[in-house]
Amino acid sequence: MLPIFVYGTLRPGEPNHDLFLRGRTVAEEPAWMRGMALYDGPGYPYAVESLGDGAAHGTVTGTGAGAGSATETENATGTETENATGIGERHGGVGEVSGEVVTALPEDYAELLRVLDQLEEYAPGAPTNLYERVERPAVLADGTVVRVWVYVAAPTVAARLRARGKLIESGDWRLRG
Repeated sequence: MLPIFVYGTLRPGEPNHDLFLRGRTVAEEPAWMRGMALYDGPGYPYAVESLGDGAAHGTVTGTGAGAGSATETENATGTETENATGIGERHGGVGEVSGEVVTALPEDYAELLRVLDQLEEYAPGAPTNLYERVERPAVLADGTVVRVWVYVAAPTVAARLRARGKLIESGDWRLRG
């Protein structure tokens, strides 16, 4: 059961947080992700992965509730104890996305993933996806690296955004101007 990294309208204080997450979580912690750029969409953002980053972080594509596998660097709690890739070092701005790591109530997890997949217009393997749900590392405020689900722009959407999208240079949806 992986937590979920949220960076836009699902963040606390944003409209979709109250609609989809309020009362269904046990923890919501400030966090950030490296290797991504944030682009402004029509009322919501897209996280776009840097080209080639998926392989560096052990890509696992979402295929259902609880899908995914642990990496060799994970301990029993799902946090990385060593950080050979430098993922825990924050540099700020382009290449990093700010958000929260949301841990769902265990009894709500499967249904929450189903609902979020629907909200994000994601279905495993669908060529019309706006987003893909992928497993990636996120860094909590205390520097702990955790594996999370995150919705990133699907390949065709990502290519379009890289070519002519509006970049949110701060990497923080709340600081878009």
